[in-house]
Amino acid sequence: MTQPSLRPLLAVALLALPAVALSQAAPRSVWGGVYTEAQVQRGAAVYAASCASCHGDALGGNDQAPALAGSGFLANWNGQTAAALFTRIKTTMPFDNPNSLGAAKVADVEAMILSKNGFPAGATELPSDAGALGTIAISQDTPGA
Repeated sequence: MTQPSLRPLLAVALLALPAVALSQAAPRSVWGGVYTEAQVQRGAAVYAASCASCHGDALGGNDQAPALAGSGFLANWNGQTAAALFTRIKTTMPFDNPNSLGAAKVADVEAMILSKNGFPAGATELPSDAGALGTIAISQDTPGA
């Protein structure tokens, strides 16, 4: 009795590998245009209504609320993921009503924060899913610098 050839199975497996590799998100950086300008505009409106009273109109912070733009913010979040920032905002903000904004509004606010910190816009919106955001690294250093 002869065993069936494994070649057809191997061929199918080799054909499937590129699809599996493409389905797993590659790590990205905030320098790669991970949000859109439209998202920034929506985020600015949410920020004005829900965040500016504590963090300031210019995202400078105060004694009770940290700055969301500038060197202090970048130093605090450098090396973290967009998911970590998203989760912090979503679960703790606004201070007087935590976890009330919803994922889409939090993603919009995060896009606005990234914009105010000099990270470039792109063609795709920042996702409102922590899993997808976990593949986006926050790095204060521009690539190649």
